[in-house]
Amino acid sequence: MSGFVEKPEPMQIPGLVHLHTGKVRDLYQNEAGDLVMVASDRISAYDWVLPTEIPDKGRVLTQLSLWWFDQLADLAPNHVLSTELPAGAPASWRGRTLVCKSLRMLPVECVARGYLTGSGLVEYNETRTVCGLALPEGLSDGSELPAPIFTPATKAAVGEHDENVSYEEVARQVGPDLAAQLRQATLAVYHRARDIARDRGIILADTKFEFGLEEETLVLADEVLTPDSSRFWPADTWSPGRSQPSFDKQFVRDWLPSPDSSWDRHSEQPPPPLPQQVVDATRAKYVEAYERLTGVSWS
Repeated sequence: MSGFVEKPEPMQIPGLVHLHTGKVRDLYQNEAGDLVMVASDRISAYDWVLPTEIPDKGRVLTQLSLWWFDQLADLAPNHVLSTELPAGAPASWRGRTLVCKSLRMLPVECVARGYLTGSGLVEYNETRTVCGLALPEGLSDGSELPAPIFTPATKAAVGEHDENVSYEEVARQVGPDLAAQLRQATLAVYHRARDIARDRGIILADTKFEFGLEEETLVLADEVLTPDSSRFWPADTWSPGRSQPSFDKQFVRDWLPSPDSSWDRHSEQPPPPLPQQVVDATRAKYVEAYERLTGVSWS
């Protein structure tokens, strides 16, 4: 069992229809048929959406995505129409709301990896492959790959794991032409983002994108290159062969299974609230990622 410790009630806004509550975002539709995405401060770990929120997290994710969309505009069109608040929306939505095109979303998590870690490392240790792609011997946790690779996954419901799949499976699901477009777009965006991050002293280890179709055009959607969708590592401490420090929710992942939390992650009991020091440290990491990447002070 997993999912939300307590699923929030959707806010009722005149002129908006609530469509979905995800791990982080609430999705609405306006009267014009556009989607309204609101990024909350919710945080998830070990397939649970936790009872404690991280202040400013939703705003950081939204503003960082907007910054990246600008950096990538010549490589891939995106779904953003407006950042204006819908009429009647609460002030708390400011800075965390995007009005977006309604796309035909593709059922693939488009993952690019430049370094070996996470589920890719687990598969590599078993088979010397990731998503069916053969990799050389001698790699370890945090190793840079010979070249970035496209390692897609299926989209999972809240409380379930995404499942890595082969490129051939993606081609079977969406067709060979569209699969080739997804791979090309994913790797092109990763290369651009990796170089931008590297110039700012950050390693982009891996990241995932979602794409949709506007008629026949491939459009970048959801969030992009945030600490929730990417692994960012400080370049000056990178050292293969161990787990790397990261600009994300690592403090949460470390505290929950520790003796301090008294929580058994393998039980069916929901996780406990986070202590203030973990909340503060996690918020600081999200803000640091934003500031180092954009060069703009968070306020």
